[in-house]
Amino acid sequence: MILWFAGVSFVFVWWVFRTPALDYRLVMLGSILPVGEFVLGGPRLLHTLLAPVALLTVIMLATQRRRLVRRRWIGLAIGMLMHLVLDGIWARTEVFWFPFLGLTIGSGEQWQGLPEFGHSFGVAVLLELVGAACLVWSWRAFDLGDRTTRDRFLRTGHLNRAAASPPNR
Repeated sequence: MILWFAGVSFVFVWWVFRTPALDYRLVMLGSILPVGEFVLGGPRLLHTLLAPVALLTVIMLATQRRRLVRRRWIGLAIGMLMHLVLDGIWARTEVFWFPFLGLTIGSGEQWQGLPEFGHSFGVAVLLELVGAACLVWSWRAFDLGDRTTRDRFLRTGHLNRAAASPPNR
């Protein structure tokens, strides 16, 4: 479930913020980062609200008076918040609200592995196709087929200034 998180996060964050200067590479990285907790057997700290809020707090405090650095790194926290929305972890209150509703993550009946892998095969394929469609749309809408535009995106994570208005493609 990589394309679902990366593609939908990219498009959704663009539609909300409408800024070409956000580092969309870090948004996508932040959105797939919690998937790495599969090696631990289930949701841990990266699936809680605490992790992205703490990261956002550190970024905001560490980048005072350094607007460009803040703009770059804030995408990571935004992507992690997007992951929480897209995987529905908010429905598992023990995990999402850790440590406010208890000091254990993943105990009891709510411990069922990562929600990303709890879907049926058909639903998982459908979600990945939606993510892929979002990435294809982004490729076309933001003209990432153009070498200069693509190189800028790969180097900085930024889109063209023209991306501030909604694309019609």
